[in-house]
Amino acid sequence: MIKNITADIRYIGVDDPEQHLFESQYHTPEGMCYNSYVILDEKVAIMDTSDSRTLEAWKANLAEALAGRQPDYLIVHHLEPDHASGIAEVCTLYPTLQVVCSAKALQMMPQYGPLPTSPKGEERVLTVKEGDTLALGRHTLSFIMAPMVHWPEVMVTYDATDKVLFSADGFGKFGVYDADADDWACEARRYYFNICGKYGTPVSTLLKKAAALDIQKILPLHGPVLEGEKMAEAVRLYTIWSAYDVETEGIFIAHASIHGNTAAAAERLVEILKAKGCPKVAISDLCRDDMGEAIEDAFRYGKMICMASSYDASVFPPMYDFLHHLDIKAYQRRRVGLVENGSWAPSAAKTMRPMLEGMKQVEIVEPVVTLRGCMKDADIPQLEALAEAMMN
Repeated sequence: MIKNITADIRYIGVDDPEQHLFESQYHTPEGMCYNSYVILDEKVAIMDTSDSRTLEAWKANLAEALAGRQPDYLIVHHLEPDHASGIAEVCTLYPTLQVVCSAKALQMMPQYGPLPTSPKGEERVLTVKEGDTLALGRHTLSFIMAPMVHWPEVMVTYDATDKVLFSADGFGKFGVYDADADDWACEARRYYFNICGKYGTPVSTLLKKAAALDIQKILPLHGPVLEGEKMAEAVRLYTIWSAYDVETEGIFIAHASIHGNTAAAAERLVEILKAKGCPKVAISDLCRDDMGEAIEDAFRYGKMICMASSYDASVFPPMYDFLHHLDIKAYQRRRVGLVENGSWAPSAAKTMRPMLEGMKQVEIVEPVVTLRGCMKDADIPQLEALAEAMMN
């Protein structure tokens, strides 16, 4: 798929609609896209390669875009294999090509294969640092280091001529290139919190650097090119997400139920919260729903209620797994209510509480509700009290 991004920039990325489990953990029912670009100037620069699954299609797109020209540079923004699997092959195809990357990327590159060398054995890697530039002719590329967005070797590139930012994994999303074109935020949010969620501070730092630039288009490594109102909205959301601020007022209920009794209590709590005027209530069954979506909603809302069955003197594993994911993604600055269920020895809350209290600025809202088996009329006042406390 060749697309003209500007007069000199071509999109040569590849869709992989059959990639339904990205990074072996994230469900991607619409597949994934691996974006790559070519800048055609007096000198030619390739911006990243592709995933090993799509290399043949990517090489065909590259050859079509080059139309017989020899590329001068391969800019490597991010060394993760879904973007850099073609380094060795493209260096073999074009023996005079020079690889441009950060010093950290050069240090890491041997982990994925031998360093590119010329037929005479000369090194073919040019390392760049913050503020370095590369002249192509009409275009001059400026390199901006973006460590831990979301790997330590990441950099982004700004082209002042066409006013575009090649943003690496920043502003990416799940899905093929044109999936859900009118709803970027849905899959971009799930992508951000599951891929970059732990690295809010580095993302915020990059946003501040980008704010000083005149950017008209953002060209990410996943998802569509962003411009105009869509770009402005994406930057607004990234500013919220990277600061761990609340995007949507409301409450997210995450439940893990063995035999359905805790799930029934969760559905009743949804009704109670709505009756009390909660602006939005989202709910997820941790035993059946996508974990990535649950993580996304936990960060989206300012308040969360965790409801889980007790299990082996601890908590039902789907809830434990969810809280572990929140911890490693730096969940913070939220108010959380707890509901436990246990037939003879309720133990879920004593496991959930310390896991949550170990996270930054997470407040446990009282009362902690204890259910025993199926929900009864006598349990409703406890749920009402928790709902009231969560609404305050």
